[in-house]
Order: sequence, then C-alpha cells, then structure tokens
Amino acid sequence: MGGGGPRRPPPPPSGGYRRYAWTGADSDCRAWFKEQAEARGLTYEVDRNGNQWAWVGDPGAGDAVVTGSHLDSVPDGGAFDGPLGVVSSFAALDELRARGVRFSKPLAVVNFGDEEGARFGLACVGSRLTAGELTVEQAHRLTDGDGISLPKAMEAAGYDPDGIGADPERLARIGAFVELHVEQGRALDLSGDRVGIASAIWPHGRWRFDFRGEANHAGTTRLVDRRDPMLSYAETVLAARREAELAGAVATFGKISVEPNGVNAIPSLVRGWLDSRAADQETLDTVVGGIEKAAREYADAHGIDLDVVRESFTPVVEFDHALRDELGRILGKDTGLKVPVLGTGAGHDAGILSGRIPTAMLFVRNPTGISHSPAEFAAEDDCVAGVSALADVLEGLACT
Repeated sequence: MGGGGPRRPPPPPSGGYRRYAWTGADSDCRAWFKEQAEARGLTYEVDRNGNQWAWVGDPGAGDAVVTGSHLDSVPDGGAFDGPLGVVSSFAALDELRARGVRFSKPLAVVNFGDEEGARFGLACVGSRLTAGELTVEQAHRLTDGDGISLPKAMEAAGYDPDGIGADPERLARIGAFVELHVEQGRALDLSGDRVGIASAIWPHGRWRFDFRGEANHAGTTRLVDRRDPMLSYAETVLAARREAELAGAVATFGKISVEPNGVNAIPSLVRGWLDSRAADQETLDTVVGGIEKAAREYADAHGIDLDVVRESFTPVVEFDHALRDELGRILGKDTGLKVPVLGTGAGHDAGILSGRIPTAMLFVRNPTGISHSPAEFAAEDDCVAGVSALADVLEGLACT
C-alpha cells in the first residue's frame, strides 16, 4: 500500500475478515457506507475523528435519534460483529420509509471507526475520541505493529488527523443512540428468543503479567537448576480458569510474548496478557486478585520475579434505564410479550457513549454463541427480526 500505509496482511486461511482501521479493507467498507447513504438521499458527513454519518433531517436540529455500529473487524473476524448493526440500520430506515412514517426528529446512521482496536491495540477509538475518553495526546501515541502512528495512518488513508479530539457539540445534538449487534453468547439461543435488549456491559480489564527468569541452554541445564518462567506462567493460566469458574466470571490469557523465543532456549521472560470480566466489580476484583495471588505463589516457588500491570479497565456500564424500558415497551406493544433483557461481557461503542448520552442496545440471536471468529453466525430470519425490531424502536423514538 502506498503513502506510508501498513503492509497488507496475507489472506487469512480461516476464511475470516481482517478489516483493520485505515487500511484498504477499511476504506472499501467506508466507501460502501457512503454509497449507501447517497443512494438513499441522506446527508453524508465525516466527523473530526473519522466516524461516518448519514442523516435524515437537519443534523443540527438536536434531539436526534442515532443508530449504527462499526465495520472494522478483529483478526480473522466473523461477518456479523459490527456490520450487522450498520446494515440493519440502513434496512430499518428502508422499512420506515416503506411504512410511510413521518420523522419528527433527525435520524442518523453511524459507522464508528476502529471499534475493535485490532490495529492500534485500543478498542473503540472513534467513539472514545468523540466522547473525550481518549485525549489527543494519547491518540497520537497509538502505533500499529509496523510503528505507524494513528495520525499517519489516517493521513495515508486520505483523512486529516489534525482535528481529532472530543466532540461535545455533536454529542449534544443526540437524544438517543441505539446500537444493534449480534449476540456474542448463547443467552437468546437458550431462551428461544430472536431479539433481546442489553441491560449492562460487565466491568472488564486487561492485565499484563511479566514472569522473569533466567535464559539458559535447553539441552544442558538440569531441571533442578532452572529458573523457567514458563512454568509459573502455565500454572497461572490454569489458576485463571479455576478462579473464573468459582466466581461465575471469565478469565483468559489470550496473548503471550516469550524471550528469547528459541526452541532450544529456556525463556528469560514470559509476558502474558489477562483479559477478565464479571457481572459486577466485586466479583471481578475477587477473580483477578485470586489469579495474581496464585501467580506470585508459583513465581516464588520457581525463583521467578513477577510484575503485574493493569493496562486498561472499564467499569460496569449500565445502559440508560428509561431508554431501555422504552425499548421494551415499544417491542412488546402489539404482542404483549416481554423482550428478554441480558447483560454482556463484550465492550461496544454504545458503552463508551453511555456516559455522555442515553444509549441502548438490541441483540440478535447467535445460535453458535461464537464471536470474533469466522464461525460467528445469525440466521437470515433472525436478522430480519432484528431489522424489524430496530425499525419499531426508531419509529417509536423518532417518528410521529
């Protein structure tokens, strides 16, 4: 790729997607969004942080109802996480126009940039910048695996990075944001429901565990003489599973870095990253505390030095109760059915924005329960049900 852009990764053998922020694949998705907006006669704009907007009505009128999600992906990601929300938003708008409704408030479809954080290592960059949860200085320090900074990547993709930053004026014009997303679990599949409403996003964080031992020859060093940090790390991985099971939470060591990383060398450093999430803060603290306690005991037993650093943390996000209840009322109005309300351990742009504007989420059933994988799935009938539910919600919030 020219213009100082990153090297394009080879096609993944998994059949998944690699739509990383400000790359060619991302640009293709952004071009598609613009085409969809213009084909419907919507007012198209890109904000200071690169997020895309498509408007019905006057964007500056205030009290707007916004829906949408993101189009980027994790490495080898599935087809539904993010894009389902954007595609469903355009489809819901089509449905509302077919119903002949009249909009009493401005309505917008949005594509937030770099939600997954696959390129720069931080999730929800577009919405974090907009909400002021990521400073300009912090954004400028973000770099990808090739050492390319976020501003350089934006510039290479044809966008001006000089204006990035908090956008309170834009948020002040939004009265409600509703994000539709494929469920990243099996709650709806187990309950037999096609669509659900989000209650909250679990508190979650990432911790780095640095186990430091002594590099040595794998063939000549007696077992009793070794200070092998891999042993302490392996025992800590098992401890994480035990602590999570006991607490009804989740804990995952999904990334590891080893030095010197030789087949015939005992490691000097094993660095592992823990992702842990729980339904409440107390449970999360208990789980992570238990994992760290076990890690230190294992490290001491093997003569290993251990540092634990919390790299990121997001507290519990309670979606706006009044808006959540209104979604339930709208969706149960004609049927009298109670739409299931469920929590989630996954982060979303709606969660980032919840501290600034009223937000809510709809989930569409995922029978596999799998996400961030090519096996991620939602049946066509369930996707259609999601579009219908979103159209009903938008009609209830933005139409007369």
